[in-house]
Amino acid sequence: MVYDNAKKLAEEMKNSEEYRAYRAARERAFENESTRNLIAEYHKLQMKAQANAITGERSDELLQKLQKLGELLQFDADAAAFLMAEYRLNTMLGDVYKILAEAIDIDLSALEA
Repeated sequence: MVYDNAKKLAEEMKNSEEYRAYRAARERAFENESTRNLIAEYHKLQMKAQANAITGERSDELLQKLQKLGELLQFDADAAAFLMAEYRLNTMLGDVYKILAEAIDIDLSALEA
């Protein structure tokens, strides 16, 4: 029963406006190889920054690179639209995780930035 409901939720999410907007924005942004490579580098830097936050390390150089690359991507309309759509999709997914965690009394505060 739980797995059936999870599959239904997955289908709902796949048909959501957030996901459709994400897929369309991703397709547009990734048509350009330079944009695709810059977004990949941005994601890599994000992961490093998150790993540093978890371990308590701080790299001002890494954060500065991440900020400058983010600013550069904001000048590309397709890249900016993709990053915003990705953010909205991740927010929805995070909200679903929180709802599920609250239902079974699991503390996810360690995952919050």
